Amino acid sequence: MPDEELLRRWEELWPDCPPIGHELRCERNRWVRFHSLPESKRYPDTEDEWAIVLDRHNTVLDELFAGLEVYVASSDCSRTPVPPERPHVQTQWHPGAHHWTSACADPDPDDPIYTHVYVSRIPWERGHIDTLLRAVADAVTQGVLITDIGLQRIYNPYDGGADVILATNTERDQLRSRHTGWLSAHPLGL
Repeated sequence: MPDEELLRRWEELWPDCPPIGHELRCERNRWVRFHSLPESKRYPDTEDEWAIVLDRHNTVLDELFAGLEVYVASSDCSRTPVPPERPHVQTQWHPGAHHWTSACADPDPDDPIYTHVYVSRIPWERGHIDTLLRAVADAVTQGVLITDIGLQRIYNPYDGGADVILATNTERDQLRSRHTGWLSAHPLGL
């Protein structure tokens, strides 16, 4: 799908949310959050904990996208509406991505901040984006989205877990019930 068509489709399905992960929690009736480590530990300290983090991410991603093509989106920020050249490390975490769209994240007239979203389309394969997932879990990048081609299911990893938005609340409930040990004890699911 050409970038313009993808953006049109996004705006049609998500009219109040730019393609930036933390903005999507507005879909509370289809949203669930999973923590990436036992007891809601935020950051992995050992290789065993890294294995748990990657396994949890890939397990849910497999359940959502096995056998499908997906869009992978990642973000950078700048003070200009035109994206600067992407840092080399970002191209290593998300190879093959190209600039898709930009949004003003902070409209302060004296010091605006823009989020620049980069996208690639790949066949989903377990482990294929582990480098990107590790960068997110290590809090060195953020704003990553993985979505099906129809933009119905969205996976937004963050440092500490992932927010998942499903096509229906029934689908959300089924996914949640398969991974109850990964849920937060917080009353709002955070």
